Amino acid sequence: MAEFRMPALGADMEFGTLIAWHMAVGDHVAKGDVVAEVDTDKSVIDVETFTTGTVEELLVEVGTRVPVGTPLARIREDDSAPGSAPAAGGVAPVETAAAEAPPSPPASVGAGPPGQAHHRASPLARRHAKALGVDLADVTGTGPDGAVTTADVERHAAARDAADAVPAPSEESVAPSQTVVAPSPDLARGTPEAAAAPLSGADRQAALRRAVAASMARSKREIPHYYLSSDIDMSRAVGWLTEHNVSVPVTERLLPAVLLLKATALALRESPDLNGLWEGEAFHRSDAIHLGMAVALRGGGLVAPAIHDADTRSLPELMAALRDLVARARSGRLRSSEMSDPTVTVTSLGDQGVDAVLPVIYPPQVAIVGFGRIRDRAWAVDGLLGVRPVLTASLAADHRVTDGHIGALFLTALDRLLQRPEDL
Repeated sequence: MAEFRMPALGADMEFGTLIAWHMAVGDHVAKGDVVAEVDTDKSVIDVETFTTGTVEELLVEVGTRVPVGTPLARIREDDSAPGSAPAAGGVAPVETAAAEAPPSPPASVGAGPPGQAHHRASPLARRHAKALGVDLADVTGTGPDGAVTTADVERHAAARDAADAVPAPSEESVAPSQTVVAPSPDLARGTPEAAAAPLSGADRQAALRRAVAASMARSKREIPHYYLSSDIDMSRAVGWLTEHNVSVPVTERLLPAVLLLKATALALRESPDLNGLWEGEAFHRSDAIHLGMAVALRGGGLVAPAIHDADTRSLPELMAALRDLVARARSGRLRSSEMSDPTVTVTSLGDQGVDAVLPVIYPPQVAIVGFGRIRDRAWAVDGLLGVRPVLTASLAADHRVTDGHIGALFLTALDRLLQRPEDL
């Protein structure tokens, strides 16, 4: 028996709202089928199952907002007897093995022994507490049924650090300028009904900004970044792209971004220590190259869903995948597999007129690649000065895993690959 759980669709996700079921009790589902829709505050995601079997029970009603990891349904696998463990999942599996137990979703998420309900916390909050040295037993949770959230952990850590730094003040001596991290408005009300309420457009935007802020603050606090950049002569790439686009129908033309994505994926083959996740206290290299593509949303904020196996796709296939991904990201129709397993993120602001990007790593990834615009610049070749289309490529990487030498090799490989666009 396998439990279909609320997936972690990004390192900054703590809660999700079940929007719709696409399966019913008694239905047979196959691995990869879209079985539910989940609102993550960033977008509505089509959630796939990693199990093939028969739906035994739906545990959560539509419209309910629950922490990541909450069991949503139970599926009896085709090749398993009752109580047997399911096959291993991917980087971020949705299902995990589960023994027969009464379906009580909130109590099963991060719950400790009987009498310790205040230990309930989302996986992200637990990692946050470990990083900040916070004992969850000391934290008051404001999530559903008292679950501890990241905001609760940060608020507790801030109060602890302030108490350690100065003598305990009296009520009259508390300075009005002291900063307190406020919980999310939709969670601060502290009731299950409030947590389950769907977010309005303004609340969604605020929640998205809070999620991005929490993720980026965690990244800068925990990850020792180093930055490298390199200017790349794009004459051959631009020339080849122009010739290609003239020779094909308009619908089959390629954007420069596709060349950059393919070159990045191939360069990662030569620098595999940039491709993977930092989980726990160790780096786990990924054999597959899933490029997270940063996409700006129309209402503000961004998401970074994955283009899977980018190194093995042809340029036309990458172009089709990019168009499809951007369209679905902006219409809120992404799939859970695209949100849960990027191994490296690529961000490009060239179309906004930006010359260079110095991005922040998206945890638990250990690297991010940035591209500015292709612009005409003075460029010396064989001692002769001329004007060439030039691109600035940048790399932010985790110093716990790699160093500047490996980062430099990656940028060198990227440059070399873009000088032979016909081979991409």
